[in-house]
Amino acid sequence: MMNGARALLESLKQEGVEVVFGYPGGAVLTLYDEVYKMGFRHVLTRHEQGAAHAADGYARASGKVGVVFATSGPGATNLVTGIATAHMDSVPMVCITGQVANPYIGKDSFQEADIVGITTPITKHNYLVKDAADLPRIVKEAFYIARTGRPGVVVIDVAKDVFDAQIDYRYPSAVKLHGYTGDVSFDSAAVRAAAEALAAAEQPLLFVGGGVVLSDTAEEIRELLRLTGMPSVATLMGIGGIAAETEGFTGMAGMHGSYASNMAIQECDLLLAVGTRFSDRVTGNTAAFAPKARIVHFDIDPAELNKNVRVDLPVLGDLRGTLPAFVAAVRALGGDLTTRFRPWLGEVLSMERAHPLTWKEAEEIRPEALVSRVRALMDEDTICVTDVGQHQMWAAQFFHAHAPRTFLTSGGLGTMGYGLPAALGAKLACPEKKVVLITGDGSIMMNCQEFATIADNDIDIKVVIVHNSILGMVGQWQRLFYSRHYSASELKGKTDYVKLAAAMGVAGARIETKEQLAEELPRLLAEDGARLIDVIVPEEADVVPMVPGGKRLDQMVLGGR
Repeated sequence: MMNGARALLESLKQEGVEVVFGYPGGAVLTLYDEVYKMGFRHVLTRHEQGAAHAADGYARASGKVGVVFATSGPGATNLVTGIATAHMDSVPMVCITGQVANPYIGKDSFQEADIVGITTPITKHNYLVKDAADLPRIVKEAFYIARTGRPGVVVIDVAKDVFDAQIDYRYPSAVKLHGYTGDVSFDSAAVRAAAEALAAAEQPLLFVGGGVVLSDTAEEIRELLRLTGMPSVATLMGIGGIAAETEGFTGMAGMHGSYASNMAIQECDLLLAVGTRFSDRVTGNTAAFAPKARIVHFDIDPAELNKNVRVDLPVLGDLRGTLPAFVAAVRALGGDLTTRFRPWLGEVLSMERAHPLTWKEAEEIRPEALVSRVRALMDEDTICVTDVGQHQMWAAQFFHAHAPRTFLTSGGLGTMGYGLPAALGAKLACPEKKVVLITGDGSIMMNCQEFATIADNDIDIKVVIVHNSILGMVGQWQRLFYSRHYSASELKGKTDYVKLAAAMGVAGARIETKEQLAEELPRLLAEDGARLIDVIVPEEADVVPMVPGGKRLDQMVLGGR
């Protein structure tokens, strides 16, 4: 016999949970009392949104399910942005929130909020637990739902008196759900048809999305490229799915993708899209996307097939099944595909040479040069986390990832403030790896309170602020499309980020010149412990290439105004 709170924690242990992130409050005090008694590892963030992003970063870096606790009312609602962020990027998370006691539900009680209703559109599933006897089964189901099929977020909202109720604890050995198995079988004929389409192509292109990272199928992608020698590109979420040094890999495609990546999509005759949802940031004008290509789309979610882009060959299934089958089918084709595709590969590489991702040197520190220098100074397996904005795109372009789960960013929701807590979560997931956050002077203020969490828990991450004194991406659009009307976007205030971090226990320095960059950056990145590195860059540096909204991928702005 045990109370519901103890049953919940014992169930988390059964699911292999090693750490939770959270913030206590009245509705979860019994749960936190059991955390204390059991010595369950818990990281107290300084805001519930920080806890959600930390659990998200932990999940993305480790491949495990991230877990977060919050109390009722504002505690639960403060998770919403973190839940939506993880939901949009298909990150497996279980969020456990307190709710007012059963007799008070629905009476506008103190700190009551219908978090099940609020989060229904932004979760894979959610529960309101009113009977303690249901807790073990619901936890088992929640983790199964979160990690199987297309991964996602599950919310478990628990009435306060459920934590206190006594139950005869038994953890179920299996999950039985009506209408959901988590298994996505695939049609072998569709896989063979995809292989035959590749055999008939002259200019194929492999287009890798975040599904490859989430499914841990980068090895199959590597083998497919070895067999075919075809060029390849990635979405923002697919970065790391193909090692940056791979021949023919031209980097990110889309709004701020490389010239070669975007032109290859427009010129290929077969687009093999693997684990991508064809976001508007990737496609540009969907009516003119990959106009010469037959499109093969591998995806686990039937809702994504033909949703944004009409495809010729949909291949529904888990990439852990469809990709090995596809590689086997390609191998069975025989013939030397690498020789046949070599002229096309050469054409793509010539595009890359004609318009490489680079920058014009100036007296000031160029943001592209800063990111490139940070990349050069870090280990190959360093985890790079970003916030959202110009710095995110520069990181995607110049912080070359060599392995999956080493580039973490908010892609779908585009959440400023994601980076700092996500970085601390990633470091706890992978303590043996270095973690660097590339952020902006706008984004860092969104969850800067987590410097205190980092300091108090001795979490060694390096935070690099690309400090341009403006909300960079907003300013870039205002420059290009709104006659330079910097309406509510300039950040020319009095905030000293080094002192701000120092006040919470994180040391750092400000870098304003190239000479300081050359001398100080290597030292700061090499020091033990968390560091803040505030680097001043030009206000009017633009992220290029850029595909303006509604334009085709081959209608890129390559530089200048």
